[in-house]
Amino acid sequence: MRRCQSFYIDGGWCDPTAGGSTMEVVNPATEAVSGVVALGGAGDAERAIMAAHRAFDGWSQTPLAQRLELLGAICAVYERRFDEVADAITEEMGAPLLTLSKPAQARMGLAHFQVALKAAQSFPFETVRGTTRIVREPVGVCTLITPWNWPMNQIACKVAPALATGCTMVLKPSEFAPYSAQLLAEILHEAGVPAGVFNMLFGDGPTVGPVLASHPLVDMVSLTGSTRAGAAVSHAAADGIKRVSLELGGKSANIVCASADLARAVTQGVRSMMSNAGQSCNAPSRLYVPAARLEEAEAAAAAACARLVVGDPRAAETTVGPIANRRQFERVQRLIQAGIDEGATLLCGGPGRPDGVERGFFAKPTVFSRVEDRMTIAREEIFGPVLVIRPYADLDEAVASANASPYGLSGYVSAGTLDEARAVARRLRTGMVHLNGAGVDIAAPFGGYKQSGLGREWGPAGFEEFLETKALMGSEPAA
Repeated sequence: MRRCQSFYIDGGWCDPTAGGSTMEVVNPATEAVSGVVALGGAGDAERAIMAAHRAFDGWSQTPLAQRLELLGAICAVYERRFDEVADAITEEMGAPLLTLSKPAQARMGLAHFQVALKAAQSFPFETVRGTTRIVREPVGVCTLITPWNWPMNQIACKVAPALATGCTMVLKPSEFAPYSAQLLAEILHEAGVPAGVFNMLFGDGPTVGPVLASHPLVDMVSLTGSTRAGAAVSHAAADGIKRVSLELGGKSANIVCASADLARAVTQGVRSMMSNAGQSCNAPSRLYVPAARLEEAEAAAAAACARLVVGDPRAAETTVGPIANRRQFERVQRLIQAGIDEGATLLCGGPGRPDGVERGFFAKPTVFSRVEDRMTIAREEIFGPVLVIRPYADLDEAVASANASPYGLSGYVSAGTLDEARAVARRLRTGMVHLNGAGVDIAAPFGGYKQSGLGREWGPAGFEEFLETKALMGSEPAA
C-alpha cells in the first residue's frame, strides 16, 4: 500500500490541516486498492501559496547559472530514480510498463527537464533595442494543476520551465495519479530545490481549484485538463486579471490523402490512437480516408486492431493497458454505445471488456466506420481506445469537416509528397500537425486553437508563459 498523506510545503513534508479527507487509489488493472491519498482543503492551498510567495523574491533574483545547476541536479536524481517513476505510473494509471511507462511516460518527464536546461542556456532573457534594454522576468507565484493521463509529462512540462525562469509554484496533481507526483517532490527535494520554490498538495479540483486560481498572491495559473475545467479556472482567475495558460481537450483529425500509402497510414493511425488506451488529448481520433478506398481502409484498421494486445500492464507483450479509472471507463462505455445507437458501423471492439477479462478497467480497442459529423462519437472527445473513420469525397470536404470541431489541438496528414502534406497541414485550424507519421518534437510548441486551450508548453515556447516583459528605457547609451 502506498500512502500519499503528506504535502510538500516550504521545503518539507507536512500533515494536512484538520478537516481534510482521504481517498483510496485504485489500481485500474486489478480494481484493487493500491494506496490512499489525502485530499487537502483551502487552508492547505493557502499555506502552500504563502510559502511560494515568501520564496519568490529570493529565487527570482538567483543567477541563471544557479538555476541551470539545479536543473542539472534534478536530471541526475531523476535518472537514478527513473525505474521508480515508471513503476509508479503503471500502478496509478495503468500504462504498460515496458511499452509505454518506461519509453514514453517516465521518459517524457525527464526529457522536459533536459530540454528546459538546454533552452535556458540560450534563451534571450535580455535583449537591447537602441537605448532600451528589454528584460524577461519571472511572472511570479504560479499554481499548476495537472491530470492523470500523462501524469509525469504534464507535471514536468510546467515545473521545469517555471524553475528555469525563476518562478515559484504550487502543484496540485491529479488525486487519481498521486504516486509519481510524490516521487517528483522527493526528487526535487534531493536535488536541492530551495524551500518554498516548489510546493505540492493533493486535493480534488472543486475544493482547492478555486483557491489556487483566485488567490490574490497567485500571479499565473497553468492547467492541463478538460475544457470545462479550463473554463472554471478562467472564471476564477478573471477578477484578479491573472495570466492563465490552458492545455485542454482535443478531437484531432488524421487526414489520409489519396496519394498516401493508405495501409501504412491507417495502421500507424490506429497504433497512435490506441496508445495509452486512447487517453491522450492529441490522439488522432478522427481518421479521414478517400471514400473510394473506404473498404480498404476499414480492412487495414481492423487488422491493426487485431494485432494489439490488451492486458496486464506489467506483462512484456501488452501494448494497451486499462482505462485509468472507473469514472473514465464508464464514460468510454457510454460513448461506444452511443456510436452503435446512432448508426455508425462497428468494425471491431464494442462495449464491455475484452473476452476473458473479468476485472480491471479494460476497454476493447474499438473502430467505427461510416461515421457522420452529426454523431456524438465524431464530435465529443471520448478519451478511450475508440477511433472513428469518416470517408470524404475530396480534400476540401475533409478539411472543412476537420475544422468544424470546436477543438484545435493537433492534426495529422499523410500524403505521397511532403509538399502535399504541408499544403493540407496549413489549412488545418490546429496548434500542431504531424506530417507523414512524424512523432512529437519535445522542443516544439505544444498547444492548440479554439477550445483546446490558451498558450503553449514545451521547449523555449513554454518559457514564455512564465515570463513578464519589462522595458528599461534609456538603459543603454545612445549610439
